[in-house]
Amino acid sequence: MASLTTKELTFIEDELRAEEIIAKTINWCATLCDDEQLKNTLEQLAQFHQENILDLSKYFNRSQDIQ
Repeated sequence: MASLTTKELTFIEDELRAEEIIAKTINWCATLCDDEQLKNTLEQLAQFHQENILDLSKYFNRSQDIQ
């Protein structure tokens, strides 16, 4: 695997932060919902973004070990 540039690592960090904000915002919205179906949908969507965070974190950590 080729080393990532500093710019590429910065993009990954930015995406991690964006995914964290999205997941937290969607979870917050879910807590405000009275409609159970909408609440469940929002919780699933937040979970999807939390999984993206884990995937990106794994890739980011592995990339830093390589450099």
